[in-house]
Amino acid sequence: MNAFHPYLLDRRLGVARTAVWIVLGILVMSFFRTQILGHGKYQLQSETNRLRPIPLPAPRGVIYDRNGHVMAENVPGYTVSLLPGPEANLRSTLARIASIANIDSAVMERVLQRARRAPYQPALVLGDAPFNVVSALEERRVAIPGLLIQAEPKRSYPDSAVAQLVGYVAEVTEAERTSKFAKVRLGGLVGKDGLELQYDSALRGDEGLRFVEVNARGQMVREAAAAANLNPVPGTDLHTTIDLDLQQYIARMFPPGQRGAVMALNPNTGEVLALYSAPTFNPNAFVSGISPAYWRTLSESPTRPLLDRSIKTRYPPGSTWKLAIAAMALKRGIVGPRSHMPIPCRGGLQYGNRFFRCWNAHGHGDLTLTEAIAQSCDVYFYQLGIKLGVTSLLEDANEWGFRGRTGIDLPGEIPSEFPTGPEYYDRLYGPRRWTSAVALNLAIGQGENAQTLIQMVRLYQQLASDGRMRTPFVVRASTEATRASLDLTADQLATLRRAMIAVVEQGTARGSRLANLTIAGKTGTAQNPHGLDHGWFIGFAPADKPEIVIGAIIEFARHGTAVAPLVSRAIAHYLGIDERTAAQLQVTVPNDSAPAPFRIPLVPDTIRPVIPDTTRPSIRIDSAISRPPTR
Repeated sequence: MNAFHPYLLDRRLGVARTAVWIVLGILVMSFFRTQILGHGKYQLQSETNRLRPIPLPAPRGVIYDRNGHVMAENVPGYTVSLLPGPEANLRSTLARIASIANIDSAVMERVLQRARRAPYQPALVLGDAPFNVVSALEERRVAIPGLLIQAEPKRSYPDSAVAQLVGYVAEVTEAERTSKFAKVRLGGLVGKDGLELQYDSALRGDEGLRFVEVNARGQMVREAAAAANLNPVPGTDLHTTIDLDLQQYIARMFPPGQRGAVMALNPNTGEVLALYSAPTFNPNAFVSGISPAYWRTLSESPTRPLLDRSIKTRYPPGSTWKLAIAAMALKRGIVGPRSHMPIPCRGGLQYGNRFFRCWNAHGHGDLTLTEAIAQSCDVYFYQLGIKLGVTSLLEDANEWGFRGRTGIDLPGEIPSEFPTGPEYYDRLYGPRRWTSAVALNLAIGQGENAQTLIQMVRLYQQLASDGRMRTPFVVRASTEATRASLDLTADQLATLRRAMIAVVEQGTARGSRLANLTIAGKTGTAQNPHGLDHGWFIGFAPADKPEIVIGAIIEFARHGTAVAPLVSRAIAHYLGIDERTAAQLQVTVPNDSAPAPFRIPLVPDTIRPVIPDTTRPSIRIDSAISRPPTR
């Protein structure tokens, strides 16, 4: 049959027609899939090539004191960033910016590291760019591809007196994003310490997003008005219990160049009125990236300015602990307010083959409990500790929380240290190789006893109120119900208050008394194996109906008597007492008390035989022959 036979031509035409329809069908389906079903995907890909997402940081919540004064706020600031792009392009652009913004190679490398970690986000170059730098960069925008300048809220701390309390913000790290800050983008700012860390989730708010249109070179052309921008949600403001005026007054009165801490509480509610730690630092330095030089100054300084000494450092409580011993003895009916000890104070006490000294080498004579507290007589409390017994002493101390945390709503509080029970001494010295002599050290606030300032202030909060423990708080009171109490009657609490009034009126703190205000308190001198003794004073007023309790610890102050005027003046200031009366009290620390470098103690799970250098003396009872002053 001829190849051009009509039958064969018609057959080939049918095959060709079928093939054409199949191809057209495939094309139609492809167009349908692309234009209809895949519309969103390809539009997004197109928009991605044209648009760049820019995070919009949310303003952090403002932190206020109890009277509405600002402790942390937001101020206008400028950031300079580079839009995502190849690393070679970023490096070239940074080289152009370097001479204008005065950035060195270390800063450039950090910018490139940010770009590598988050390749689809703008790489931050300057977190707080001065206006003159912003102006110079804007003038050269055409020559700097990918340049992004934004007006953003910048965290600001008006007063460094609250530095450790409020904390600071800084850029989130990769390690933090894998744990507590998983939802925060790289480059975002988060709270690092203090209230900024404790309440970060509420203060931070939610970031927004905006889009900018770029050309093929990565240069920003204009705002993408048609894109759906997401506005940031500001963080929640934080209203604290802090009295900023009192905090600032304490900061002004604290002896210059000294280390220590001061804490003020409302004894009836647990509200923290002031929480000051010295030395302090400038938290604003962290907001836009701290300079290496300033970081070295802070981290390598022997004074440890970043440390909040009120909740993160332990000290031997010294004679401030004698009120705890007196409360234990009263509760158990061992003594009364007019009880005497068998042996009067003649400058020390012979116990076995060892002589334990009193701070007064001439002795105090025969004293009652009230007089012994007023004069801080060590010999009286040596004997009271023996009467109380090691087992009862440890039992009460642990029941009252002297081996734990107070639960304040601040991060990083360390637990106090105290023996769990007699078995601790079995482990330390060996079974039956220790005697009741350990009670002599514990009775005067030495030995295996290291307390935080906040823990000791809470003890005096109980003495200043109805004997019940109230958890200290700065923003929100603890929801956990506490039934802890000193278990003292109203008469027994009154006995201890009268004794503490005598401390200020005629005892070891008589130099801090005020003519028109009755203050109750107790001095303390804590042994320090690395230098001069630390000084304590904790007091409250008005003594008949306390409204405030303030505790202070000054390292290397020699005696608690050097600390008492600071507390008295702060109490007078808070209560509105005549400033001229309070000004007569001088807060001084000996000039030769410059401290030697020391280690900040770690937080152990249990009490260790090796005692941390800075928290309590490494004196063992079986080698203690004499006692230095413990007023």
